[in-house]
Amino acid sequence: MNLFRTLIVFTLTGIVVSSCGKKEPAVFPDPLITNRDTTINPADDFFNYANNGWFKKHPIPSTDSSNGIGRIVMDTINEQIKSICEKSAADESAAKGSNKQKIGDFYASGMDTIAIEKAGLSPLNSEMQKIAAIKDVSSLVNSIAHLQTLGTSPAFSFYVGQDDKISTKYALFFGQGGLGMGQRDFYLDTDKRNESIRKEYLIHLKTMMKFTGEDEATAAKSAATIMKLETDLAKSSRKLEALRDPVKNYNKLTVEQFSKTTPNIDWKTVLPILGITKADTVIVGQPEFFTSLNKLLKTYPVEEWKTYLKWNLVNSYAEYLNAAVEKQNFKFFSTVMNGVSTQKPRWKRVVGQTDSYLGELVGQVYVAEYMPKGVKEKLLEIGNNIRDVFAVHIKKLDWMSDATKEKALQKLNKIVMKVGYPDKWKDMSKLSTDRSSFCSNVLKANSWHYNDMVNKYGKPVDRTEWSMQPQTYNAYYNPSNNEIVIPACNIIVPGYEGRMPDDAILYGILGGSFFGHEITHGFDDQGSQYDDKGNLNNWWTAEDLKKFKSKTKLIVDQYNKFTVLGKHVNGEATQGENIADLGGVVVGYEAFKKTAQYKNNEKISGLTPDQRYFLSYAYSWMINRRDESKINQIMTDVHSPEQFRVNGPLSNMPEFYKAFNVKKGDKMYQPDSLRVVIW
Repeated sequence: MNLFRTLIVFTLTGIVVSSCGKKEPAVFPDPLITNRDTTINPADDFFNYANNGWFKKHPIPSTDSSNGIGRIVMDTINEQIKSICEKSAADESAAKGSNKQKIGDFYASGMDTIAIEKAGLSPLNSEMQKIAAIKDVSSLVNSIAHLQTLGTSPAFSFYVGQDDKISTKYALFFGQGGLGMGQRDFYLDTDKRNESIRKEYLIHLKTMMKFTGEDEATAAKSAATIMKLETDLAKSSRKLEALRDPVKNYNKLTVEQFSKTTPNIDWKTVLPILGITKADTVIVGQPEFFTSLNKLLKTYPVEEWKTYLKWNLVNSYAEYLNAAVEKQNFKFFSTVMNGVSTQKPRWKRVVGQTDSYLGELVGQVYVAEYMPKGVKEKLLEIGNNIRDVFAVHIKKLDWMSDATKEKALQKLNKIVMKVGYPDKWKDMSKLSTDRSSFCSNVLKANSWHYNDMVNKYGKPVDRTEWSMQPQTYNAYYNPSNNEIVIPACNIIVPGYEGRMPDDAILYGILGGSFFGHEITHGFDDQGSQYDDKGNLNNWWTAEDLKKFKSKTKLIVDQYNKFTVLGKHVNGEATQGENIADLGGVVVGYEAFKKTAQYKNNEKISGLTPDQRYFLSYAYSWMINRRDESKINQIMTDVHSPEQFRVNGPLSNMPEFYKAFNVKKGDKMYQPDSLRVVIW
């Protein structure tokens, strides 16, 4: 049954029509009942009480680092995208330059393993030759800049985005980067796990450099060089939590000032290579990183930098090369880092890659074929209900002055809700694809996406643009646009295929975990620093800001106490998401109280409306991770582990205590003095 074409037209109970035409009630399993593990006390661990029944029946596949609601939904979406890709690839009548031709050729080239094996690393030959031709620091820096345009980020990161303090203009952002393992702590933490990862990384580096043609001894030397250089970059990189301060990571400099801090980098030459011909200012996220990079450009010989660039290029394109390179890349980043032992089937990998690079084109077909009328309207209905409740909460706050409340309400009222899919699609007519080389298609796609980004500079900000596709199971808040974006596929609720979930589920998942969560991001520790126009601008009174920070400190302290496999959650780094989780589930509940289901105290499957709401909220985070993935998440992710995205917020809600009889002595019990109430 096509999920989207039937989702909006059925009630919770559902109606089926028998062969003689008589309507009869349909009986469906209730996931809120079947997912539970009733051997667990809900007052001790509500996350596992609500979800462990499902976890027991559905172990994590060897192809995945986790299993749960996200994978169920993505399996549905991937099958739909696979159909789009296969039909496009089989359509011989597709006109050159059409969406179908581009999707079909990209997908077909990814599935052509014979051609991929035959090509080996040859699609990268031209870029390898450019790296080999580097003679001095000047040509080295120019090469680093050129590689940025191909979807790689050697030595530093660069992007064009809205100026945090002037949201109507685009700015040039430079930040730390260049780390093969992505996060500084993998290089610097001295615990046994990270020491083991570094040993495995050296083996991985050596193996990958051998694939580029180096012999055993040269590859071993190259691996040591790359590790040492990246470790030095890591030493001057800020920690995860430090990157979340928008003020400290906003340092506007003239190009001349930036050049003075990095005399070994001629930015007037580098900027045109990056595609920027006219610029007077840049925003430098971490100035100390560039001071260090400036020194490292001379500390390491040019030949060693060339080795690093060669690695960076191969690492960036490993997924699109021959099997030996691809499997080695999988072995380190998936098996060592996340505990995944088996690669996904090739079609799943290529479907994901096609969607990643051509998502705007895939999305147009996806909306036309799988999204029914009424989804946008339903999403907006829920979103507006959540916003109304949030406004009431602001008005009733006992810790905020009227002056700040007025500004908060002004910002809330101006939040733009983008739901379903874009009203205007991007023009990808200049991107070309063919079936000759998968890696070459990716190179061309990366170049297109880069040019699409840099071409924005100097032009008016397009506030209609989406940064996520309608077939992406996720959502976001953009502080510079003061907007939330909820793609169409978020309306999928596993277990309710072909029927409409009850309001407790809609408000627990869509209301709490999506709309409520994203709206609250506008008022978390980061989002609260931006005004209604999307500018980094303090709109708080001094006294109110002090009270707000005392409340956010409470949530930081609360999450710092949570541990996974002996490792503490980073309450500072995760506080924005934790604030959004708490705000989301609270306002989602208040919006749910306005529904007929709640007002009529309608029991379903023996559950009260409150119980169904809280169980559905836990269902929205029904994700079970491998141990390696859990540790990796704590080290690299600003989101708390899913268990605490449920147990943390609910332990602060008296309504939850009442619904599941939480009392003193239970593990989730928090005394009133430690319960966090923000929004």
